Amino acid sequence: MGLNLEEQKAVDRFRKDIVEPSMTSLVVLDFWAEWCGPCKALAPVLEKVCGEYADKGVLLAKINVDEEQFIAAQFQVRSIPTVYAMFQGQPVADLTNARTESQLREILDRLLTQLPVGGAAEAAPQVAQFIEMGEQILAEGDSERAAGIFAQVVDMAPDNAAARAGLIRSLVAAGRTEEARAAAEGSDEALSGDPAVKAALSALELAGDKVDDSELQALRAAATERPADMDAQLAFAEAAYAAGERDQAADTLLAMIQHDREWNDGAARGRLLKIFEAVGLEDPWVVATRRKLSRVLFG
Repeated sequence: MGLNLEEQKAVDRFRKDIVEPSMTSLVVLDFWAEWCGPCKALAPVLEKVCGEYADKGVLLAKINVDEEQFIAAQFQVRSIPTVYAMFQGQPVADLTNARTESQLREILDRLLTQLPVGGAAEAAPQVAQFIEMGEQILAEGDSERAAGIFAQVVDMAPDNAAARAGLIRSLVAAGRTEEARAAAEGSDEALSGDPAVKAALSALELAGDKVDDSELQALRAAATERPADMDAQLAFAEAAYAAGERDQAADTLLAMIQHDREWNDGAARGRLLKIFEAVGLEDPWVVATRRKLSRVLFG
């Protein structure tokens, strides 16, 4: 992954403190900071409700974003407090908007009926095994087969966010965008805030920019001939990514950001971040490209 020593230590701490407990418990993960007033207001609510639910397998974990900047960046934390529910190493719900005890209890009750937390955890390995298989096959490039596996998992566990996200991404990779849209629309509304599902929906949105070869070449020519035309640059970058030319897409967007990062309310940076989300924040290409973005932004 190209991590430096401090980043690797942060990952190890996160694995020990969050991922490992989440294998059998539902971990409520609170991103906060000492200077954050809303964080301090929310903390007693989280502590009280999570304490009440401790015997049901709910744990509270806190991450200070000033001390764990790398982990916060991996979760794309843009404001605090940000709160996620984690189970078996994966975010399963965004709890940020649950600011009252009753709202938090309602969401936890729903999650506990959907997830094999605690004593029911023995039901999870089969689903987890199929999800891992689907991800492996998708990574190997067999998107059609991966889509078939994820579809079976969704039938078994329709509320499983990782399975739903895998199905959407596999269908997008196979060029079956209409089926991917149907899979997205058929998901439970509660899954829409899950980071994995968000990433899959970003991939689906980006796939909508796909054009045929002749139109792609026309967009490429327009971008080459009019380097100061930001609309032409963005149109080419979007089409290039949808066509699988992600290096060209990223290079074009980075050049746009360097030229005028505020153009169209930061549209180039926003599109590049959406690409990062769709590909996956731990993907080596994303890690390398994010470093290029940092150099452009911060010199």
